[in-house]
Amino acid sequence: MDGPHFDIVVRRILSGAVLAAVVAALAVLGAAILASRSSAASVVGVDRGVVDVNTNLGYHNVAAAGTGMVLTSSGEVLTNNHVIRGSTTVEVRVPATGRRYSATVVGYDVSADVAILQLKNASGLQTVTLGDSSKLVRGQSVTAVGNAGGAGGAPMVTKGTITALGRTITASDDDGAAEQLAGLIETDAALQPGDSGGPLVDSRGRIVGMDTAASSGFSFQPGSNGGYAIPINRAVEIAKLIVGGHRSAKVHIGATAFLGVDVQASGYYQGGSFTAGALVAGVVPASPAERAGLQAGDVIVSLAGQKITSPTTLTSIVLHNAPGQKVKLGWVDEYGRAASATITLASGPPQ
Repeated sequence: MDGPHFDIVVRRILSGAVLAAVVAALAVLGAAILASRSSAASVVGVDRGVVDVNTNLGYHNVAAAGTGMVLTSSGEVLTNNHVIRGSTTVEVRVPATGRRYSATVVGYDVSADVAILQLKNASGLQTVTLGDSSKLVRGQSVTAVGNAGGAGGAPMVTKGTITALGRTITASDDDGAAEQLAGLIETDAALQPGDSGGPLVDSRGRIVGMDTAASSGFSFQPGSNGGYAIPINRAVEIAKLIVGGHRSAKVHIGATAFLGVDVQASGYYQGGSFTAGALVAGVVPASPAERAGLQAGDVIVSLAGQKITSPTTLTSIVLHNAPGQKVKLGWVDEYGRAASATITLASGPPQ
């Protein structure tokens, strides 16, 4: 992977979320996870507008947990895209009141790892206090706030400093899909699974970043123990596009088209030759893919008239189509035989 010498490669588990590993991480790390943390209530103003985001990934039979920030009193919540990726239901809990709200995904930007939720029947919520990330400097003291370990309850905090600015990481799933997150804040604050989507705040309690790359499904190259945050100016800029309904090549609005496959690699070798595409690892029952006849071991090579060269291109093309749209799907089976079918995309979880 080409890029500046400070680029860091990150691997993320299938369906991206803070996934079921939250529970496993808490069991393994136990009290050690929270030993260096304190309740946000002990840091004046830090917990304002911070909420727990709990998701169910129905197609994978797992649950996940992360953090969000309330932007409006009517329930618009900012979080990481990977927190809600693959979710079939989303519930948000307000620790200060104990109130729980079901939420819908308004939209998201995969490449920036930003998503906006809308809480149902919400009003009068406390909102976060935003700062200006353009004024950050290395060495500045910061506090990370979040749902550490997916434990719920009052947000927990950990203190640190900004160790670098303008960092770039490449995040890739076990399915081979990858995206590059650029311009990030690096901090030595000890982020934990469940913190993703939570605020990074300055000494005055103003939010300057959104924690990311904190899932236990991520691993960093040796020598990097840092956590990362998206500058809040950038996150809010994308949030405004989403709320305003401004769909683009990067910003997805509304329901997500669904093919119904798990893919794990960019093609495969057979008989000494390589078939480029997206290697199917599994097919969701009753999905458009299953109805078309796809099976594990097939390689998807085209969709909607476009060539598929990797899982990343498959995801991108699916996102640029709408639920209910008819598209042509092409694949090669494990014996090298080509097949195709016209399918109707369903509505499914966010990517």
